Amino acid sequence: MARSRAKDHDEKREAILHRAASAFARDGYDRASMARLAAECGVSKALLYHYHASKEALLFDILQNHLSALVEALEEADDAALPPEQRLEALVAALLEAYRDADAEHKVQVDALHLLPDAEQERLKALERRMVAIVADAVRALDPEAFDGKPLLKPVTMSLFGMVNWAYMWFRDGGVVSRSDYARLATRLLVGGVRGLPR
Repeated sequence: MARSRAKDHDEKREAILHRAASAFARDGYDRASMARLAAECGVSKALLYHYHASKEALLFDILQNHLSALVEALEEADDAALPPEQRLEALVAALLEAYRDADAEHKVQVDALHLLPDAEQERLKALERRMVAIVADAVRALDPEAFDGKPLLKPVTMSLFGMVNWAYMWFRDGGVVSRSDYARLATRLLVGGVRGLPR
């Protein structure tokens, strides 16, 4: 008879993923051992192996969990019925909110995704591409004529991601701007840039 899943299985898994991400972000993926990660997570090595068969599997799970949550946040926030600027601001705000308490996961994504096998990288990159496609569609809606027939949509979209993705390096909750303030600022900077594109 199969063992039933403990009621707190998902909560334990989430806690392990977050604590392991913090350890990877702080110490580097290469320096972390499963024994050290188990101690960091406050669980036995056997329990850590119960959730993840290897350090590589743990890294993949951290990144898949993180990127899936970002995609879900964007999909829920996207509303093509909104005025274009308002739609884009809602997406930026959703992304910044999804990044709350996820600085470690974001750093691990930047630093360690490339260490995974190609097939697993591709699964994660598909999630990244989905994020970019959602935002790019909203960026294009700001001024379709500015992008038609010109290879500008990707550079403009990735510039917005640059503003948002690297905010974790300086942004602090309770600082001079709130997440919603910064969402508005980043959106207005992008909208102003789009309006200045050559016709």
